[in-house]
Amino acid sequence: MTLFKKWNNITGWAVFLTAFLTYALTMERTASFWDCGEFIAAAFKLQVPHPPGAPFFLLVGRLFSLLAFGDVTRVAYWVNMVSVLSSAFTILFLFWTITLLVRKFLNKGEHELSKSDAILVIFSGITGALAYAWSDSFWFSAAEAEVYGMSSFFTAIVIWAVFKWEQTRDPATANRWLILIAYLTGISIGVHLLNLVTIPALALVYYFKKYPKPTILGRILAFCGGLVVLVIINSGIIPGLPDLAGKFEIFFVNTLGLPYNFGIVFFIVLFLGTLSWSIRYAHKKEKVLLNTALLSLVFVLIGYSSYVMVLVRSEYNPPINENNPSDVLRFVSYLKREQYESRPLLYGPSFNSRPISQERGAPVYRKKDGKYVIIDYRPVYGYEPGSNMLFPRMSSSLPGHPQLYQQMTGLAEGQKPTMKHNLAYMFVHQIGHMYWRYFLWNFVGRESDREGAGTVLPWQATSDFPSSIAKNRGHNNFFMLPLLLGIAGLFWMYGKRRDDLLVLGLMFVLTGVGLVIYLNSPPAEPRERDYIYVGSFYIFCIWIGFGVMAVAGFLQKAIQTTRLRTALTVAAGFSVPLIMLAKGWDNHDRSNRYHSVDFARNLLNSCAPNAILFTGGDNDTFPLWYLQEVEGVRTDVRVCVQTFLGIDWYIEQLKRKTNQSEALPLSLDMGDYATGKNEFVPFYEIPAVKNGINLKEYLDLINQENKAIQVPLTSGDMTSILPSSTLFLPVDAQKVQAMKIVKNELLPMLSDSMSWKIGTGDLYKSDLVMLDIIATNNWKRPVYFSSTMGATHNLGLQEYMQLEGYTYRLLPVRVQGATDGYVNSEIMYDNMMKKMKWRSLDNPDVYYDDTYRGSPVATARISFLRLAGQLIAENDLKKAKEVVNTAMTVMPDDTIPFDQFSVGFVGMLFDLGEKKKALDSARTMALRSDENLSWIKKNGGVRNRDVNVDLYTLQTIVQECKRAKQEAAAQEYDAIFRKHLLAFNMYSGGN
Repeated sequence: MTLFKKWNNITGWAVFLTAFLTYALTMERTASFWDCGEFIAAAFKLQVPHPPGAPFFLLVGRLFSLLAFGDVTRVAYWVNMVSVLSSAFTILFLFWTITLLVRKFLNKGEHELSKSDAILVIFSGITGALAYAWSDSFWFSAAEAEVYGMSSFFTAIVIWAVFKWEQTRDPATANRWLILIAYLTGISIGVHLLNLVTIPALALVYYFKKYPKPTILGRILAFCGGLVVLVIINSGIIPGLPDLAGKFEIFFVNTLGLPYNFGIVFFIVLFLGTLSWSIRYAHKKEKVLLNTALLSLVFVLIGYSSYVMVLVRSEYNPPINENNPSDVLRFVSYLKREQYESRPLLYGPSFNSRPISQERGAPVYRKKDGKYVIIDYRPVYGYEPGSNMLFPRMSSSLPGHPQLYQQMTGLAEGQKPTMKHNLAYMFVHQIGHMYWRYFLWNFVGRESDREGAGTVLPWQATSDFPSSIAKNRGHNNFFMLPLLLGIAGLFWMYGKRRDDLLVLGLMFVLTGVGLVIYLNSPPAEPRERDYIYVGSFYIFCIWIGFGVMAVAGFLQKAIQTTRLRTALTVAAGFSVPLIMLAKGWDNHDRSNRYHSVDFARNLLNSCAPNAILFTGGDNDTFPLWYLQEVEGVRTDVRVCVQTFLGIDWYIEQLKRKTNQSEALPLSLDMGDYATGKNEFVPFYEIPAVKNGINLKEYLDLINQENKAIQVPLTSGDMTSILPSSTLFLPVDAQKVQAMKIVKNELLPMLSDSMSWKIGTGDLYKSDLVMLDIIATNNWKRPVYFSSTMGATHNLGLQEYMQLEGYTYRLLPVRVQGATDGYVNSEIMYDNMMKKMKWRSLDNPDVYYDDTYRGSPVATARISFLRLAGQLIAENDLKKAKEVVNTAMTVMPDDTIPFDQFSVGFVGMLFDLGEKKKALDSARTMALRSDENLSWIKKNGGVRNRDVNVDLYTLQTIVQECKRAKQEAAAQEYDAIFRKHLLAFNMYSGGN
């Protein structure tokens, strides 16, 4: 081993340790928001998460979960550690990739490197690797149980292995590297598909080695060959082989009358036999290339075989079993992500195209009586002539998206987008806002951690940002140093090896802009999506490493002393990752943060025993799954995810017992909820039931497929309708009263029927399931709606809903005018003050990003406000004061800054005699709003939501001060309010 190789290995492991310690110290100790709770729960019990799944990640996560040694509260810590370790290994292989490439470009062997050369090579690796380690997007994914850290690891090791293969002279050894690369690629399929995107660019490395005199045509053909390999793996192997196995299965079962799974077994034997014969043939005939290709295919399949876990575990019906891919036909649907909206890539309709016809597409099969029976056909829509267009970027017709497209491109209502509009949207929003902004976050600076935040440029270091931005921990200014060093490295590489620049450049484009084009993102996302593009940032950090060599070359002419020149180069280069570390630590340190789990716990503890709880998706659901499946908290509560309620596999799960929760009551059978049946129920008023229809009788009519409530569709099929905008449900008042679920003051409002306006909109299957559960349950189990869902998902039942914490309980008691439900102060006080946790929310050293400061904090503050307001109305001022003080103590301004909901506490503090607290809080919020509005006005570009929030805050403070007869304060804040109201009215043209 040469001295350089020894130090290259030692330094690589030192960089690994640095990254590992960084991530281990800043890692979240429990389940983070978004998909993390789902992944941890799925890993702990080897369950089936959302498609296309990540079975290899889950298998590794399961092994790590065993390190908790039975302490379920530590499971999340150890599954998070999978990302920590994977991300640290990513940095290790990035370091070795940079040092390998720098030596290649210097065209010097390990023995030929001078001491200064060796130092520069190693510090090039350190600089580039640590720049990526401490980059904003990658660091975020490294500290939680998400697939992106492990996905980056496989990308890193495959790129490193390709360049190691390139430098291997012995053909036999080189072929072993190719087979290893194939195996790693196969394993990566069981994590995330990001790794596959690099294949076309890596095919060029193969071409350049095999053909020392490359041509333009050869480069193009090599790249196209890589695309072919990508298509073979992505379409031919991943869904293609199971799809083909499914066709064999249907033929053998339906045509030949053989038992289930016989066709699959036959296909596997046939496929493996053919593959084995082909390998043997290639070996005998000494066809080296064919033999290597076939062996590579085998190892891709071996890696891909982790997906067997999905089939096996789904067969056991675990509590989390999304899509129920228990047979090969459902498995193909799972792999193809068919439950999600498809987006056109090169040709298709735009957002305002209207379908005029519907044809039957691929059949949907289900097992029945020993056969595979067609239960539906996937719809294929035909659009009016001229609707389809090339390269449609604006294609989403989801609620709110058409209006956003129009705002972004200036389209008028009803105007069809042209290619110009599509390209403008792509460059400005998809590439500019949804990629380039993220790129600049990592290598230039970030304004704040708020959603939609922009970039901070070097000359803005002394700008008078408002404190809400300047004191935001996500406010990072890197003074453009990482960007400049990366550009310098890119030009240095251009002067050394343009073919290799082409390889890295293509990988940079494919994992960046290429993904932007492929994903065709809609105009609004539930959260920032920068983690998608970390592969692109990875390549740029290789160029940052090369930037050290560029600096050395620049200093060579100015400084003749080698030692001094090397020292200055190292200092200049190493300063880049150091500034990224110094700026980024505070907004990536997620230690001692527990509110994602506490929020879920508070939501579950807002429910009575044996409850049915309707929730929304993602953050309303995944942390709850984690608590129930891992920590065993409130497993008596059946969580019903509203976004899944209209899907047959989920309805089947609801009809089974899960943990301590019995099966849910449903009157309609699975035939009524099958795919393609009652997908939507159009409103079509029938005069005979105009004044209302009995919900139970209505469900019976649907079950009977009664023609009285059916109309024909354009396809010729019949569908049930909603015949009235009013529903009523009979109530056994005596039985309900005996259950003691209605408080005494509301008993006079209890009657033998409940009636409500459900509206004139169409119902969807998910609405039908909710109505079925409510009607069939007959008040036997408590039914709750999460307060985070919003009134639009409550089926018009708001006046029958009793707020008991973070949830509304449905009761057969109507309070007129309670458009946001009514408060049961006794139950809610007990839940809020005795059963809820707020760990570390009052700790100013703990970092809470925009996700935590959003819905979780808003839900808590609104709940405290509703409870305190009700207690004041009931003249229980002692408890009201306790509630308000608790709210402001557990979520103080120095940790969780006051928001638009906090202004509601000002008036309550006045009512409770807390004049000083009220005035202090009012001043804090008013001055902050004044500062925000002044900055927005000065810097242009009115941010409507921010402006409206701050104006509302000022207006409320003025009103509450006037009501409390605090005239001096009222006049002061009224002057501020009117100043900004006038300014922004003028700014917006008085609209």
